[in-house]
Amino acid sequence: MFRKTRLTALLTTGAVGALVLAGCASTPETTRTSDAAGSPDAFPVTMEHLYGETTIEAAPERVATWGWGATDAVLALGIVPVAITEDTFGAPATGITPWVQEAIQDLDGETPVLLDSAELSVEELLATDPDVLIAPYSGLSQEEYDAVTGAGVPVVAPQQALWATPWRDVITETGTALGMDDEAAALLDDLNGQVEEAAAANPGFAGITIAYIDDDVDTMYMYLPADARVELLEDLGFVTPESVAALDAGEATFYTTVSAENLDQIDAEVIFTQAEDQATLDEFLSSERGRLIPAVAAGAVAAAVGVEEEDSVSPTALTLPWSLPWLVEKLAEATAVAKG
Repeated sequence: MFRKTRLTALLTTGAVGALVLAGCASTPETTRTSDAAGSPDAFPVTMEHLYGETTIEAAPERVATWGWGATDAVLALGIVPVAITEDTFGAPATGITPWVQEAIQDLDGETPVLLDSAELSVEELLATDPDVLIAPYSGLSQEEYDAVTGAGVPVVAPQQALWATPWRDVITETGTALGMDDEAAALLDDLNGQVEEAAAANPGFAGITIAYIDDDVDTMYMYLPADARVELLEDLGFVTPESVAALDAGEATFYTTVSAENLDQIDAEVIFTQAEDQATLDEFLSSERGRLIPAVAAGAVAAAVGVEEEDSVSPTALTLPWSLPWLVEKLAEATAVAKG
């Protein structure tokens, strides 16, 4: 989802503005499953983050989310938010990805109001009358945070840096904000179990170096260990080579760019990449530019192809079960090539 929109959020200045509302004509109600009520004993709860502290006085009834992962965590805990981030990359037709839509339908919920992914429209958010905004993995600015909290809505902001909160912490913090710590822990246990099972079934991944790159309009992006997608690859047993740290120019928390003259220094045994379609991937893999990377020249490449695969490879409470089967299969093929 945020291959482009996260970069846009980081590279542009965000002025909070009014945007045309996408989605519903009326403000939806929060839907909860019968066992998804937050414990009243958990409140008040105070959460520390990049901009200070947030205190949530009582279990939120109307939940809004922004950024990546929080929507999925809220839904996985049995609650349909009143407002969520629009996904114009992974779901250009509807703004709602298949896994999110499926979860909303399973909970018999109404379609949430869709908020722009690059700049938070405080006006549209407040129109949904939220009790809390959960945005731990996002590009939420100080200005946006101040505007929302100034209107009396508590905000769960990023922990230490924008777009850098680990995906597991997104689930944990969401559970805390909802008074559902035990339920969030159980959810994480299940997700971790799925990853551990996949790693155990593929012992050949252990110790293989991998780099996650993305060739986008003649700019080569390389994702860093702070990126949740790289974290997932490492959870499966792969390791990040020293060349990734050596080539990091300090441009952002989760990515760096690599100039053409340095592409041959990406010395990972396996490359993971992404492309909007197979033709685009084939063009890159056969290009002189791409083949400067040793693993690309050797054919040791796994790739997310198509917007749904690109979107779902970033782990959340909902995308991980969706993406893990195809991801492991493609990584196994690339690893076999790397090992000869």
